[in-house]
This record gives sequence, C-alpha cells and structure tokens, in this order.
Amino acid sequence: MLRYPKVLPVTDRQDRMASSVKIDEAMKGRLRALADLRNRSSHWLMRQAIEQYVEREEAREGFKQEAMTAWTSYQETGRHLTGEEARAWLRSWGEDEEPGPPACHA
Repeated sequence: MLRYPKVLPVTDRQDRMASSVKIDEAMKGRLRALADLRNRSSHWLMRQAIEQYVEREEAREGFKQEAMTAWTSYQETGRHLTGEEARAWLRSWGEDEEPGPPACHA
C-alpha cells in the first residue's frame, strides 16, 4: 500500500516549525542507511531533501509565471521573436563582437 506523508506543524520558541512526517518502515531503513553512508543524521538528510524540493518547485513556479506574463504580453501586443531569431542571438554569445538582443516585432 502506498503511503503519503502527513505533516503536522508545531511552532517552537525560535520561530521555527517542527514537523512530523510519517514514513513507512522501508523508507526509514533506506534513510538510515543513506545517513550512515554519508555520516549525517536522518534529520539532516530530510531537511536537505525538503529544502531542495522547495527551491526546485519555487524556480518551476517562477518559470511558469514568467511564461504566463510573456504570453499575456504577446496576446496584448503581438510583439515577439521567432525561435530562430532567439537561437541565432544565443549562438552569438561569447563572440568578440557580441550583438545586443534582437528587436521584437509584430
């Protein structure tokens, strides 16, 4: 049976949030084994995993928001670059006479 983590927040005195994550015995064993191999605590590994996940998802959300803003701008103005125009400009990066970005057009 697939189990999903259940997180129960509790605030401590230092304005941090202590959480309880319920994981099955197999995952606990895997976590302990990896922690032993890395000379780290299971707690440290879980914090790292959560931090990396949140950072990755925040970046993904930022990318989506940027794309939606660009799409809205395109719908309102019609101004754009073609894929080939953008690729040609990117290929020019690092050249001695690197050109500025191409102008958008309708």
